Amino acid sequence: MKKFILIAGPCVIENKSITLEIASCLKEVTSKYPLNFFFKASFDKANRTSLKSYRGPGLKKGIKILEEVKKRFSVSILSDVHCRYQVREVKDVLDVIQIPAYLSRQTDLILEVAKAKKTVNVKKAQFMSPYDIKYVIEKITSVGNNKIFLTERGSCFGYNNLVVDFRSLLIMKEFGYPVIFDATHSLQRPSAKRGISGGDRKFVLPMSLAAIACGCDGLFLEVHPHPQRALSDRYTSFPLNRIEDLIKKVLEVRRVIGEK
Repeated sequence: MKKFILIAGPCVIENKSITLEIASCLKEVTSKYPLNFFFKASFDKANRTSLKSYRGPGLKKGIKILEEVKKRFSVSILSDVHCRYQVREVKDVLDVIQIPAYLSRQTDLILEVAKAKKTVNVKKAQFMSPYDIKYVIEKITSVGNNKIFLTERGSCFGYNNLVVDFRSLLIMKEFGYPVIFDATHSLQRPSAKRGISGGDRKFVLPMSLAAIACGCDGLFLEVHPHPQRALSDRYTSFPLNRIEDLIKKVLEVRRVIGEK
């Protein structure tokens, strides 16, 4: 089996010290296990529900913090972009450039990211069929980039709610690229908490195990040492001190599935 992929980190860069704290812990834990680890964090949450919500330190300050994480801990880095001009500013630091779910049909942005020749992580939009992800793949490969991750992050289920159709993982795997399950964003209740998103953190572990049982290639997890105080996604961020237990259980399920 190929190594398991773990993409983990805070939802947003809150400050330098807590970002380094989270990265240090994740590096220590993940180095014990046979997996490919990518540290993730956003420098700008450009799609927050409310104007009053914290967005992040911005591009210039944020990318410097991510660069320090990369150098200090020798880890691969993932972050998202929202505008074409951002690609040239981040491509020398990021190993994976992410297309946000809300922007996964924005052709010009997708092409600009693909041209950077880095791995592209596509978040499947909450309104997008898993079959339609093939058109996103065609856009990326049209410029000669075949380094692609496909990430499931739930589908709209009425107002202010998401549901996961696990068939999506199997459908997207048929395209031949690694499929990742976003176990924290999938549990959001978008904009359900008076201008911020709610969610159901208690389901992160069982949903992760279900995704692994379906054969997905990796997990995307937002983690925080104090989830209830996180400046973004406080209701779905997974406790940092529980990440090793989750990794152990996920890898055990993957081992059993691999033996069948």
